[in-house]
Amino acid sequence: MYTTNPDTATGDGIAMAWRAGCRVANMEFIQFHPTCLYHPHAKSFLISEAVRGEGGILKLPDGTRFMPWHDQRAELAPRDVVARAIDFEMKKARTGLRLSGHLTSIGRIPAEHFPTIYARCLSLGINISKEPIPVVLLRITPAAESSPIWHARTDVENLYAVGETAYSGLHGANRLASNSLLECLVFADAAVRDILNKPRQATPPLPAWDESRVTDADEQIVISHNWAELRHFMWDYVGIVRTNKRLQRAQHRIQLLQDEIHEYYSNFHISSDLLELRNLVMNAELIVQSALLRHESRGLHFSKDYPEMLANPRPTILTPANF
Repeated sequence: MYTTNPDTATGDGIAMAWRAGCRVANMEFIQFHPTCLYHPHAKSFLISEAVRGEGGILKLPDGTRFMPWHDQRAELAPRDVVARAIDFEMKKARTGLRLSGHLTSIGRIPAEHFPTIYARCLSLGINISKEPIPVVLLRITPAAESSPIWHARTDVENLYAVGETAYSGLHGANRLASNSLLECLVFADAAVRDILNKPRQATPPLPAWDESRVTDADEQIVISHNWAELRHFMWDYVGIVRTNKRLQRAQHRIQLLQDEIHEYYSNFHISSDLLELRNLVMNAELIVQSALLRHESRGLHFSKDYPEMLANPRPTILTPANF
């Protein structure tokens, strides 16, 4: 699965906050970027949506333009609409690749309009002023959010949420890129002010880690296999377009993985890979549960079982005590 997230971004913060008793909200909203450069030497390099705004058009591998079939705004439709259209065409073609087609322009794309994209593509042998750019669907940051905040506080004492992890209400069902920087600045300032106004407290001592009853793992390959399985079924069953049946299949597989991970965690020395896998699976469970609870299609969450939007939508809030 392609993603802009760094390899170390494995949902650890959300998982730890959840185990500590913090609510989470709207975990079902996962954003996909329609156009990531598809090249073996270009990991997660985004082709800006501004390229489509300048006249770029999306085509299938055979050169057929397809966006007008899906939306009257064609390539200028919102990000989630374009991503779903690419996903539909990709599945219709029954290709195992994530390649959706080609992004090309009506006329030439001046290098000065997109100097970074132009230079990066040129370094890979692609001249975007003369030839199409191969693109692929890309999963980017989830719209997953911690519990509702005031002064950037969460349900857990001394735990603050800042930026896109915070349930600030600045994004709704579709993350707004223009709000992201402002969100970080405003809520970081709010968090700092709140921390400075609190009386200082001594850090309580932590109990020593006891690993006297565990042994070295004899099958490290189990972790990598489970990690790969999680990636595949979350992409296939909890991707851009969802159904209850797909979500339930994912839920079943998540439970099997959790049982295996719990056994591994209880009997063997822990490693960073095991901890990250454990947190990833917990996040997957929260995402699937949230998606099953939303009986509508809104923003980044599209369900074939509930294709319409509700007149009075509510946030999907999960509480550890009730889970």
